[in-house]
Amino acid sequence: MIFVFHLLDRPGAAELRQTIRPEHRAYLGAVAERIAFAGPLIDETTHAMVGSVLAIDFESRDAAIQWLGCEPYTKAGVYASTSVHAFQNLWPQRTGFPVQ
Repeated sequence: MIFVFHLLDRPGAAELRQTIRPEHRAYLGAVAERIAFAGPLIDETTHAMVGSVLAIDFESRDAAIQWLGCEPYTKAGVYASTSVHAFQNLWPQRTGFPVQ
């Protein structure tokens, strides 16, 4: 089942986010084949990263929560709030892909 992670940064976490980002990306890379979509939330005015949205296939909610607990941004204290929801994708994605 796909689980969506809605993760909002704590105020003042921008520098820490950048420092931890290589570890975060490597951690995501380990589950790359199971990612439906993933990316940062951005401030509309400054375009600064303010959180993350991830949609990843896990065997259970417990597995998703365990994965999040070991995620580098989580461990470093980047996030002020986290929520995890089961998700059913009923619409094929046709936009939002990075330019190659």
